[in-house]
Amino acid sequence: MKISLIAAVAQNGVIGRNNDLPWHLPDDIAFFKHKIRDQVAIMGRKSLEAQRGILPSLVNIAISRNYSYKVSNAIVVHDFKEAIEIAAKWTNEEIFVIGGAEIYNLAMPIATTLYLTEIHKEYEGDSYFPQFDRSNWKEFSRQNHPSDEQHEVAFDYVSYEHL
Repeated sequence: MKISLIAAVAQNGVIGRNNDLPWHLPDDIAFFKHKIRDQVAIMGRKSLEAQRGILPSLVNIAISRNYSYKVSNAIVVHDFKEAIEIAAKWTNEEIFVIGGAEIYNLAMPIATTLYLTEIHKEYEGDSYFPQFDRSNWKEFSRQNHPSDEQHEVAFDYVSYEHL
């Protein structure tokens, strides 16, 4: 089973600011939605709430330390191991981890695939994608997206496979 992390990451590792994205990249949002459509997605509570209920995934699993936290659009669990166990009951193919920073950190040791939108700019932020040793990963796809009237900055869609 694949454990895939998907994230948009600025040159300085920033992935968020104040529970939001510090950039506006509509094509990246479309790419994200396409990748997780009808898939199983694991995320932290704040990431779920930041999505405002617009996730196209088949099953949303939210991790929260709050045992009374309940939502209608996700299965709520209280640790990462439990999230993986539940996700594995829904699929034997690919599980997507979609954030935030703490959840990415928990998932990185078992990740098999990274789908990163590498943004060609540094941003101020308070959430960071975990550092990883690129020598342990093989890039198998890269597609450039130039800046244009809808996208303030150029970026690349890059896929990595753990060696």
